[in-house]
Amino acid sequence: MRCSPRAVLLLPLLTCSNWRKRPALAKKDHVTGVSTSTFVPPPGPGKRPARMGLPALALLLAAGLLRAQASPLARSFELDYEDDCFRKDGVRFRYISGSIHYARVPRPAWRDRLLKMYMSGLSAVQVYVPWNYHEPRPGVYDFAGNRDVEAFLDLTAELGLLVILRPGPYICAEWEMGGLPSWLLWKPDIVLRSSDPAYLAAVDSWLHVLLPKIKPRLYQHGGNIISVQVENEYGSYYACDYGYLRHLLASFRALLGSEVLLFTTDGTRAEELHCGTLQGLYATIDFGPGSNVTEAFGAQRWVEPKGPLVNSEYYTGWLDYWGEAHASTSSVHVARGLEDMLQLGASVNMYMFHGGTNFAYWSGRDSQSWVMTLHCIAIMERRAHWVPCPELWQSPFLQLPSPPWPGADFKDQYKPVTTSYDYDAPLSEAGDPTEKLFAIRMVISKFQPLPAGPMPPATPKYAYGQVALQKHADLLDALDVLCPSGPIQSRFPLTFEAIKQAHGFVVYRTQLPRDVLEPTMLGTPPHSICDRGYVMLQKEYCGTLERDGQTTLRVMGRAGDTLDVLLENMGRISFGANISDFKGLLGNLSLDFTPLSNWLIYPLDIDAAVQQGWPHAALPKSSRRGRAGPAFYTGAFETPGIAWDTFVKFPGWSKGQLWINGFNLGRYWPRRGPQQTLFVPGSVLHIGRPNNITVLELEGAPSTPLLLFLDQPLFNRTLGHSTVATE
Repeated sequence: MRCSPRAVLLLPLLTCSNWRKRPALAKKDHVTGVSTSTFVPPPGPGKRPARMGLPALALLLAAGLLRAQASPLARSFELDYEDDCFRKDGVRFRYISGSIHYARVPRPAWRDRLLKMYMSGLSAVQVYVPWNYHEPRPGVYDFAGNRDVEAFLDLTAELGLLVILRPGPYICAEWEMGGLPSWLLWKPDIVLRSSDPAYLAAVDSWLHVLLPKIKPRLYQHGGNIISVQVENEYGSYYACDYGYLRHLLASFRALLGSEVLLFTTDGTRAEELHCGTLQGLYATIDFGPGSNVTEAFGAQRWVEPKGPLVNSEYYTGWLDYWGEAHASTSSVHVARGLEDMLQLGASVNMYMFHGGTNFAYWSGRDSQSWVMTLHCIAIMERRAHWVPCPELWQSPFLQLPSPPWPGADFKDQYKPVTTSYDYDAPLSEAGDPTEKLFAIRMVISKFQPLPAGPMPPATPKYAYGQVALQKHADLLDALDVLCPSGPIQSRFPLTFEAIKQAHGFVVYRTQLPRDVLEPTMLGTPPHSICDRGYVMLQKEYCGTLERDGQTTLRVMGRAGDTLDVLLENMGRISFGANISDFKGLLGNLSLDFTPLSNWLIYPLDIDAAVQQGWPHAALPKSSRRGRAGPAFYTGAFETPGIAWDTFVKFPGWSKGQLWINGFNLGRYWPRRGPQQTLFVPGSVLHIGRPNNITVLELEGAPSTPLLLFLDQPLFNRTLGHSTVATE
């Protein structure tokens, strides 16, 4: 039976009679697995104390009740290794949870999404905390507005949802650099996710800011956070540094206390569980509906012979990559796998339950290689090119035999994630209940009562129609606005990290050293363009260089002609060995194999300019260069007295970035697909005044530049495929 904390204290024989201590474990000694319950089982019949009088008994019961109400320590969430379950306030408990990322959902929509998750029958939500979302520069913290994680957690409590918190410091999540701040790479030889002192110092500083905000919200302290994950899928990382995990464990314990349940999550492969688990952290696993449930949980039993079965990431769908087909997973298969796990008594978190959107520059990218990226930049005049760092390979923090090969790091295929993080999840990108949600809800109803009342409906959508745009200025004609501090001079190119540019775009400018009267090759070494370079000679667009694609162009010109390369960061790697993912021109740009030198480097802050009213508050700059190459386009529209969600399509456009009313909605790339529309939350729009549109088109705008606002998304178009609406 389910009992409140009050009933547990008054009726221990009814609710806790089968409580037992954990047994000794063969595989690993989980220090924190010992129950912290203060309940002592009542004595047996031969040791029963003398019967009390009724008045004395009433006083004792009243005193116990007052203590329970006054002391948050009366609340507990623990592991029971004897009965292989969780115990919440002494009562057997299992959670059915779903993942939601507050950073991917506009704050005005938080309540709507969480309420729908609650009404789906979930008892908990799983939440990542992206470090780089809150500490954009060392020691500079942002917890305001959409970044107010405390407000989000308080809202989950208000709605009756428990929380499984995943504060990293690394989170993956297909998020820029897996949640790690790019400023860590200001120290080029730093070894991330390891015992490197420079990395640990930054981690400790961050945890001392974040975890004190979390501690009052722990379940044991009256909050709703029942467990906290340490790191994330560490067994998938090459380092296998137990010293690093032990350091994190000590930090979490020091800052959160001894009562909170700490855990890890890893895949089901033996090597992942070997390197990702640690004494003192309860080991959980992740797998999707295509897995054999019994075999998958058998992997967990290899490291946790006793304790609750937990799938911390049951995949309801999958993410999309630019240039690949839209991912989808059968609702039937997802529901069947969930039911199989619940029949085993397992606790399950569904990843994702609501995916949301990678607004601005926050989408990450995956790497298909396990080769480690460890390089340094010699920025001296004599050696301003990439070289391997032998001292790193001899570092005490690494156990590697030798560098992969000298002078280069061929990192195979890089897969940038789309702006949409719809994930084919039960709640769509716009927060609408799907067929999959109702299939999951039906399964949950077989195991526990659903909340009373109907499921909240889909949010209203509106097709605002066509909006004409006009060219405002070529990007190169706006450098005074986009880079007010002026350029940085360097003999050789510098990376984004070397000039402390986190996201977005940087212009690299130099001059042709000689006349080039015949088409001559301009190019870079492999994997030196990170991630796309838009080349212009005398402000005329020549073409695009790409990290895993074209790395050479043919150009002609005169000595002294201006050569510009606009470098775009498409998101740092979020999973794999190569998360030290430097951006910009990583090698020399050469003309007919002769390195070019004497560069002016312009770090662009486009977002600041747009948020301050540019370009709408400025006069257009005349241009006779047509519609090819990087340029800004503007337009405006008014809503018919409503501000409903919508989706914007880019007919004839190539690739770029979109802002509405200063809000960066993310990257569009209809030529690459599959995503054809961007989600526009109604909370971004104005009622009764114009909604200003700013488009940065990078390759080429259509002859008639316009945007089309629809009431449904278009997800599933790739090269060679037709456009299909998926909602």
